[in-house]
Parts: sequence; C-alpha cells; structure tokens
Amino acid sequence: MSDYEEIIYTYKNNVYLNITNKCPCACTFCIRSKTDAIGEASNLWLNHNPDFDEVKKAIDNFDFSNCKEAVFCGYGEPTNSFDVLIKSAQYLRSLGIKTRVNTNGLGSLVNGRDISKELCDNIDAVSISLNCSNKEEYLKTVRPKFGIESYDAMLDFAKKCRAYTPNVALSVVDVIGDEEVSKCQKIADKLNIPLRVRKYSG
Repeated sequence: MSDYEEIIYTYKNNVYLNITNKCPCACTFCIRSKTDAIGEASNLWLNHNPDFDEVKKAIDNFDFSNCKEAVFCGYGEPTNSFDVLIKSAQYLRSLGIKTRVNTNGLGSLVNGRDISKELCDNIDAVSISLNCSNKEEYLKTVRPKFGIESYDAMLDFAKKCRAYTPNVALSVVDVIGDEEVSKCQKIADKLNIPLRVRKYSG
C-alpha cells in the first residue's frame, strides 16, 4: 500500500488525516504505543513526513462525498507539520470540506511562535487535549518534552483560540477517572470552552 493511502484513514465513520508521526508528548494512554493502526488503516507509521503535494494527492484520491468534516489527527501532533496542515486545510476548504484539528495545544511551543490565530483562521474547529486538571498530573500523564511550562502553554493556547473562534473545545479521556473529569470540567467552564469526554479506545 502506498504511503499516501495511509495519510487518510477512516474510523467510526469519521475521516482523519495522518500528516506526521512527530509529537512533543508521550502520553501514558496513547493508542500508538499499543498498536500500529486504528480504524481502516493498516499502518499509521509513516516512513517520512508527507509534504503538501503528497497530502493533496491523498485528498484527491479519497471520496469525500459522505464526509461531514476532515479531521487532522493521526499518529502524531498535526502542528508539528504546521505548514502542511495549513495548506491542506486551505485546499480542503476550497473543495467545500469542513476541517477540524485534534491537537495537544503545544503547537506554539513546537513552532517557536504563536500559531493560534493562523490556525483558527484556516481550520473550522479546534479540539485541544486538556487531559489533566493540574500541571503536576499533566507532567506525569502527558510527559511533554517542554516540561513544566507545557500545561500553562496549553491553557493559554486554548484561551487564544477561544478568542479567535467559537468552534473550540477541550477534551479529556475517561481513563483519568470521574473526579479528575469533574475538575477538568470546572477548568473548561472557567474558560467558557466546552469539554468533551472521550472514551478510551486502547
């Protein structure tokens, strides 16, 4: 199977774009540590980061006729390949396809600049992984390479995205437990951002 066929995959009737395997985090619950693929994909480990032309080819070869939105979410953090993410989102928009990005919210640290406005200008919806209610648990669970500043950077990124678009959400995985989910809900409420609780699929 050619690489471009693994750039786009389906899972639970949703369409996802896997544009990079690079990620600044090593979450303890990350599905990629347990299996090589999910959904209809056979292997989401890319042998290289695809450039825009490769992603465009994958888009052109996929039938989006029954697709409500294309989600940038694969075996890596999409903002690690920010230029490709933006160009691909713009191309999808030109085809009339709505887009969403699932991100850990550390894209500004990854890119060394504030990317929140550019992201929100080009993506229809942004989902940011909150994961934990405090920076100590976040460090233990998410294990970001940027260390202690990561949690506050993620929250700041969420605040900025909320200022640029109403279509932003925070998310947690239910493995953190009901008490922690409740604490995360309070954080989301304070930020005036919806919280989505995702079921762990590992």
